[in-house]
Amino acid sequence: MEINTFEKMQKKAAKKSQSDFLRLGLSLIFMALVLLATWNKIPGNPFLAVAALFGAYMAMNIGANDVANNVGPAVGSRALTMMGAIVIAAIFESMGALIAGGDVTGTIKKGIIDPAAFAQPEYFVWAMTSALLAAALWLNIATYLKAPVSTTHSIVGGVMGGGIAAAGTFGIVHWGTMGKIAASWVISPILGGLIAAGFLYAIKKTIVFKEDTKGAAMKLVPIYVAVMGWAFVTYLILKGLKHMIKLGFPTAAAIGFLGAIAIYLFVKKVIAKYAHKLENDRESVNVLFTIPLIFSAALLSFAHGANDVANAVGPLAGIYDALAHAEVATKAAIPIWVMVIGAVGISLGLALYGPKLIKTVGSEITELDQMRAFSIALAAALTVILASQLGLPVSSTHIALGGVFGVGFLREWIDRTQRLEHRIQEERKVIEELKIKLEAARKELEDLESKSEKSQEDYERIVQLFQTVETYEKELKKESKALKRVYKTQYVKRSAVKKIVAAWIVTVPAAGVVAAVIFYIIKGIML
Repeated sequence: MEINTFEKMQKKAAKKSQSDFLRLGLSLIFMALVLLATWNKIPGNPFLAVAALFGAYMAMNIGANDVANNVGPAVGSRALTMMGAIVIAAIFESMGALIAGGDVTGTIKKGIIDPAAFAQPEYFVWAMTSALLAAALWLNIATYLKAPVSTTHSIVGGVMGGGIAAAGTFGIVHWGTMGKIAASWVISPILGGLIAAGFLYAIKKTIVFKEDTKGAAMKLVPIYVAVMGWAFVTYLILKGLKHMIKLGFPTAAAIGFLGAIAIYLFVKKVIAKYAHKLENDRESVNVLFTIPLIFSAALLSFAHGANDVANAVGPLAGIYDALAHAEVATKAAIPIWVMVIGAVGISLGLALYGPKLIKTVGSEITELDQMRAFSIALAAALTVILASQLGLPVSSTHIALGGVFGVGFLREWIDRTQRLEHRIQEERKVIEELKIKLEAARKELEDLESKSEKSQEDYERIVQLFQTVETYEKELKKESKALKRVYKTQYVKRSAVKKIVAAWIVTVPAAGVVAAVIFYIIKGIML
C-alpha cells in the first residue's frame, strides 16, 4: 500500500515538473521572439529590445496575477469552468488592449514623478526600464505566494523608485499623488466589500429568505440583472472605451439606463419561458445568475485590458519615444507593435500561470456561489463608477478582493445572528445547568468534609462526590469549547486575508526599492 502511494506521488511530481517546464519554455519562447523582433527597431541601440523584453515579462505577470480578479468569482461559483474562463478572459483582454487601449499614454505613470527632473534622456530610459523589471519581479513573487496585488501599484512603485534613483532626490516624486494611492489601499476594499455585501444581503432578504422563493426570483432577478446591466454599460463607456469615445457620466448613465431597460425586458421574458423548470429552492435562484456572471467576466476583462495594458506598454512606449527622439516627453504615441506585446503577453500569462490566482480568488478565501459572485462582479463596476464621480482613488484588484471579503464576512454575520442563535442559546443553557450541578456537588462535598465524625456512608459519598465534581468539570470544559467554536465559525480564511493585505501594503515600497537597485545596476553597466 505504501509503495503504491509512493509511486503515485512520484508520478504526480513528475507530471507537475513536466507541466512547469512546458510553461517556462513557452514563456521564454515568447520573450525571445519579442527580443528578436525589436532588436533593430532603433538601429545601433539594442537597449530598446531589452526594455521590450522586460515589457513582455511585465505583461505576462499582469495576466498571471491581475486577471484573476475578473474571472475568479465566476470560476469559484462554477458559472464558468477554468478553461472557459481563461478563453473568455484571453479573448476580451486582448480585444480591450488592441481596440480600446488607446494610442497615447502618459510616460510618467499617474503623474508620480516630474519629467523635468531628468537632466539626461538616458537616465529616464534606465529609470523606466528599472520600473518595468521591478514591477514584473514583484508581481512574479506575489503570484508565487498566491497573493493578488495591484499591477498599477506595482508599476507606480517601480516608477517612483527608479525616478528617485535617477534624479538623486526624493523631491522628484509628487507625494500628493502617492498619498491618494496609499488611501486607495483602504478605500477600495472597504467600498467593494460594503457594496458586494449590501447587494448579497438584498438578494437574500428579498428572494432567498422568502417562502415563495421561485415567485420572488421571477419578479426580482430581472431587476437585479438590469441593475448590473446599467452598471456595466456605464462602466464600459467611462472606463473601457474612454480612449475611443469621450462621454461624461450623465450621458454614459443615460445610455446605461436604456440598456438596463432592454436587459430587464429580455431577462424577464427568458425567465418566464423557463419558469416550469425552476424549483422553489436556492439552487434555482443561483442558476438564474449564471449567464449574467459570464457576461460580467467578459466585460470586466475587456475593460481591464483597455486600462491596465498601459502598465506594461506605457513605460515601454515612453522608452521608445525617448530613444527615438533623444528627449523626454510627457506623453508618447504607442506603436501597434508595443500594444501587441502587451495584449499577447497578458493573454499568455493568464493561460500559463493564471489558474493559481483564479483558484485563490474564486475558492480559497471564501466559498462562492452564483449569487455571491454576482454581487462581487456588480460591486466591481459600481465601485469604480462611484469612486470616479467622487474623485476617490481606487484599485480594481482591491475592489474585487474587498468584494470577496465582504460576502464572506456577511455569511458569518448571517449565520451567527440567525441560524446559529438557537444553537448558542442551547449551549449556554447546558453550561448554566452544569454550573448549578457543579456548585451543588461542591457544596455537599465541603459539608461532608467539614464533619468531625464521618460514617462509612459519608466516606463513600465523599468519593462519589469527587468523581461527580470531576465529571461535571470535564463536561463544563467540553461545552465551553463547543460554545467558543460556535462563536468562531468562520467563512473567510483569516490567513489568506492577512497575507493578501500584507502584500498590498508592501507592493509600492517593495517595487520601489527593487527598481532603485536595478537602476544603479544598469547605470553601472552603461557608464
